[in-house]
This record gives sequence, C-alpha cells and structure tokens, in this order.
Amino acid sequence: MAPDDRRDLLGEAPPAGDLTPHYHGHRARLRARFRETGGQGMPDYELLEILLALAIPRRDVKPLAKTLIDRFGSFAEVISAPLDRIEAVDGMGEVAPIALKAVREAALRLLAADVVKKPVIASWAALLDYCRARLAREPREEVRVLFLDRKNALIADEAHGKGTVDQAPLYIREIVKLALDRAASAVILVHNHPTH
Repeated sequence: MAPDDRRDLLGEAPPAGDLTPHYHGHRARLRARFRETGGQGMPDYELLEILLALAIPRRDVKPLAKTLIDRFGSFAEVISAPLDRIEAVDGMGEVAPIALKAVREAALRLLAADVVKKPVIASWAALLDYCRARLAREPREEVRVLFLDRKNALIADEAHGKGTVDQAPLYIREIVKLALDRAASAVILVHNHPTH
C-alpha cells in the first residue's frame, strides 16, 4: 500500500506543500463534519458513506453509497431494503449488508424503547412512530400483534403473518391463543399497505 493510501485510510492529513489529490483525507473530513454536526444536514449518501467505510475499510465507498441511494431512493430505504436486494448490489461484499441491516434494527430498538413497558394509551404518538418505522417500508403486507398488559404497557410485538403485496393472513384463533399464553389483557393489531 502506498504511503498516501495509508495516510488516507488512517485519516491523516498530507504533509504541507504536498500535491496530494483533493480526495485524500476525504474520510477524515467526513468524520470531522459528522462530529461537528452530529450528522445534521449531511446528505443521505454521506451518512451511508460513513457506515460503508466502517464495513469496507480499504476502498472508496462514495460511488457505492451513491449507487445505493440511486437504487433504493433514500438512506431509510437503503437500510430498510431486504437483505438479499442489498447483497445483490455490486461491491457490497459480505460485511456491509449486515452492517446496514444492523443500523435499521438499532433504530427500531431506539423507537421501541419509547413504547416498551410504558403506558401505550398515554403515548400514542410514540406507538404510531414505532409502528410506522417497523412496517412503513416493508415490501409485502404484514400483520403485527402488540400484546398489552392490564396497564396498557407493551408486553410483546410479534409478526403474525406476512403476505403478498396486497394481502396478509390473519388468524384470530392464533392471536387469542398467543394473548392467553402471554397473559395479555389487550391486543393491538397493526397492518401495513405497501406503496411500491
């Protein structure tokens, strides 16, 4: 590996008076901007580029980040895309798709933290945000069941059935059995309608 390449990977600045190309130190500059702004105002592809750089350390990932945004539409759509579709993008390798899906799962867990073991009735907005994040970008219809205790706190959130683009199965007998098994006092059924 050339010294300039090594310097860029480590995020080191080139020596003064050096005629190093402008893209050297790009990753370090991105990290610095993220540190200063917390990511606010950064375009989707740059945020994606930061994640990809962690998963693919020895390659320029800016073109790959832009390809992903072009293919899926936005940062949220990229991390919500099915794993096999992300893996099918040239250059993704083995690690990067898992890293992107881990980011989505982390985001869902952050949203769930506002709902789980807290009164659902008192936080409908948080519940709706969580349900939107969980189902909004699913390519197929899905029924989820939210099991509540007697204080309307969420006990569990489970996928009940995945369907096709325009229907999903719903088996009331199974839902009642699951509710009894979990000692749930109430259930909320959540259902999505894919738009693409």
